[in-house]
Amino acid sequence: MEERKKMKDGGEKDAEVALQITEESENAAAKKDNGLIKDGGQELQEANKAVISSRSKRVASLDAFRGLTIVMMILVDDAGGAYERIDHSPWNGCTLADFVMPFFLFIVGVAIALALKRIPRVSAAIRKIVIRTLKLLFWGIILQGGYSHAPDDLSYGVDMKHIRWCGILQRIALVYLLVAVVEVLTTKIRPTAIANSPFAIFNAYHWQWIFGFIAFVIYMITTFAVYVPDWSYVFHSEGDINDGKRFTVKCGVRGHLGPACNAVGYVDRSVWGINHLYSQPVWIRLKACTLSSPNMGDLREDAASWCRSPFEPEGLLSSISAILSGTIGVHYGHVLIHFKSHSERLKHWLLMGIGLLICGFTLHFTSAIPLNKQLYSFSYVCVTAGTAGIVLSAFYAMIDIWGLRTPFLWLEWIGMNAMLVFVMAAQGIFPAFVNGWYYESPNNSLVHWIQRHVFIKVWHSVRLGTLLYVIFAEIVFWAVVAGILHKLGIYWKL
Repeated sequence: MEERKKMKDGGEKDAEVALQITEESENAAAKKDNGLIKDGGQELQEANKAVISSRSKRVASLDAFRGLTIVMMILVDDAGGAYERIDHSPWNGCTLADFVMPFFLFIVGVAIALALKRIPRVSAAIRKIVIRTLKLLFWGIILQGGYSHAPDDLSYGVDMKHIRWCGILQRIALVYLLVAVVEVLTTKIRPTAIANSPFAIFNAYHWQWIFGFIAFVIYMITTFAVYVPDWSYVFHSEGDINDGKRFTVKCGVRGHLGPACNAVGYVDRSVWGINHLYSQPVWIRLKACTLSSPNMGDLREDAASWCRSPFEPEGLLSSISAILSGTIGVHYGHVLIHFKSHSERLKHWLLMGIGLLICGFTLHFTSAIPLNKQLYSFSYVCVTAGTAGIVLSAFYAMIDIWGLRTPFLWLEWIGMNAMLVFVMAAQGIFPAFVNGWYYESPNNSLVHWIQRHVFIKVWHSVRLGTLLYVIFAEIVFWAVVAGILHKLGIYWKL
């Protein structure tokens, strides 16, 4: 995944990461109700306790979904180099890695609906939202802006002339801020009950959908109406024969959805400046750039002029489109709040998920709007949000309805400490710390020794050894750590 594997500066969660928004309001309300229980008979007390327990019960499937997203990130980050078919699609299409970012935004949206369903004071809620947003931006710049070179490069620091302003956490911060503020500002018109109608919940929260529609319109108009002129850049790569050479990209078009002349890249070059964009975009694996496509390989001699150029996969215009992923997640949270029976929740979730999949695949296969993570196209929003809804529904059925919780406990543990696992594992801070203790050479550390001697040499395969290392030495290891921390009641939350 480009967000860490190639530059270690991060880039496709929230990791609430911000993914750690909890049901604080619900728990507070349960405690308040508990204080109202008075002596009035044993039966009344027991009944009240049952109601309180029901109110404060945590939906375990949400933690499992969050944990799954973190696990997917670790897998595609660290095994994507060996199995590039699971890494990001070079341009159009959708791979396993392309589901990570929208899954993060989806679960952030669900968490927003739950955490903000009771708001004693609007000003206090907005203050907390702003503080959490600033925390996300801070960690995003530190981990994904180029300052951290973890895990293999033991140096640190970033040239401010080339710092990357965008990234995973920065995008999550933007989506979280806007979607949460809309949720807070509409609290006074929030319904306490929903009418028995298929579209009643959409009408009850119409301001959220209006905001999502505004984001959609801004994205679509900008994408298809903005004129993209010719542009140029200077390629920088120490030791490369083209280092210092200026390349010119011919455009002069509108509504282009290819790598060279799309409005998404034009907006980022204009707003952030080309030096502050991601320097190793995955389109370098396209046929126009390498004969090894869809795998990584040497550039062709006749590679297109844009192949070496920077491109920001978490840019400004694509983040506006990403607001839709958070809006859809908020809707799933509203369904969880207002629909009390399991069947009603699943019916609504599945119908919407299937509808989004049909819409997205129709747009893609008719070539109207192709699936594209780099552009965060509307078809991509539909397919990934629909998939997220179906996966959450499956988890909800297995964990919260059928009680099959034990097989998914490890995902719950990771999900409840998502920020910790994101920073330490997905962003490579823990292996970087271990690599700092080496013998004679930085390549002779405990992490490198385990990779070589426990996995790669045993299986006589770099690809298989890398995959097994990621599964056992990273995912399983952090699941155990998260489980221990859960037992101790230790969580890292923003």
